Amino acid sequence: MVDDTPDEPADADAEIVAGREPPSARVPLDRDLIVAEAVTFLDEVGPGGLTMRRLGARLNVEAMSLYRYVPGKEDLLDAIVEHLITGLYSDPEVLAEPRDGWQDFLQRLAHGVRRMALRHVKAFPLVASRPPEAPWLRPPLRSVDWVESFLAGLLAEGFTDEAAVAAYRGFTSFLLGHLLLEVSTHGADVGPLDVVEDTTPDPSLEDFPTVQRLSGELSEDHAGEEFEIALEQLLERITALKVEHQD
Repeated sequence: MVDDTPDEPADADAEIVAGREPPSARVPLDRDLIVAEAVTFLDEVGPGGLTMRRLGARLNVEAMSLYRYVPGKEDLLDAIVEHLITGLYSDPEVLAEPRDGWQDFLQRLAHGVRRMALRHVKAFPLVASRPPEAPWLRPPLRSVDWVESFLAGLLAEGFTDEAAVAAYRGFTSFLLGHLLLEVSTHGADVGPLDVVEDTTPDPSLEDFPTVQRLSGELSEDHAGEEFEIALEQLLERITALKVEHQD
């Protein structure tokens, strides 16, 4: 998508000197509105294009007015991650606690996180890269609320403390690894995992007959099926952990 954000944000000082109200006096602002617009902006251009100045221009206000609600870009990025993670609570398919067993609980949560990642492809890598709220929090479940729900849910289903923590580690590692790879194929900038631009010519495969012969199959997108298979295997592993720690 072409970024049509104005290059020049509103000039609040010129407006005041001219005897007019600055733009921020005419545009109602609050933290939630700013964060929501920042998420939309990231969905279009990615984190590299986000600045307070450009976000202010997008909202048609002066950048300095944003600092009343977000102290700076770092705080804004943290707020974006919080917005994405807490948005899981509004997903009707995701449960805050087990209702039909822990497998159903984790299936729903995993698919909810995947939907969030696919809905916000360019913003999702922030979930992995931002400093955690606590050093023991692991992406993509970066909020204490969700970690509490996860652990309490498994404990209520008969997991020991050790098994619940091991499940948390395995579950988050699976989700993060799979989803970062998946969003990278949709154009997300994930650093070393970032894909080659579509404009780059395909490499010559003359010396690689097997790869050349199977290039069609290799290029097929089976992300959804692979996610399901890997998730089932993870749940089987967690089942074994649960039994192991009960002995």
